[in-house]
Amino acid sequence: MRKAKGPVGTTPGVAIVAALALLAGCSSTVHVEPPTPAGEAAAACRTLDAALPKTLDGLDRTDSEPPSPYVAVWGDGQIALRCGVPRPAAMEPTAEVADINGVGWFQDPRRPALFTSTNRVAYVEVTIGKDHQPGAVLVDLAGPVKSSIPE
Repeated sequence: MRKAKGPVGTTPGVAIVAALALLAGCSSTVHVEPPTPAGEAAAACRTLDAALPKTLDGLDRTDSEPPSPYVAVWGDGQIALRCGVPRPAAMEPTAEVADINGVGWFQDPRRPALFTSTNRVAYVEVTIGKDHQPGAVLVDLAGPVKSSIPE
């Protein structure tokens, strides 16, 4: 386990307000609120978007609404990724993170299906549905995150 590094403060209300909201009905498009990264983080997130797998843990990548280079969704929303999110409010400077293939992941204690990469120019948030093993998903995402999002 590694300790999380990065800025301590967060803006009030920034902690993921609506990370993943599935649209009801027959639509195959999943609604995910895109983050709004800037500068180096935005550029790194666009690079990550191109490097992400088309299939993840047996699920095909699908469209999200609104379209964004900072959001990726697999299946009907069972796995969703947002790049360029704010630092998690629950992540203390001394928080334990799991190192998976060279990428540190913080698991939010209040939302156990939510993982956020640490110690990089952009925070990458991944929500993983209960039918999927987080370890397998994060292993498959580690390579693209490591190659696209500098420390």
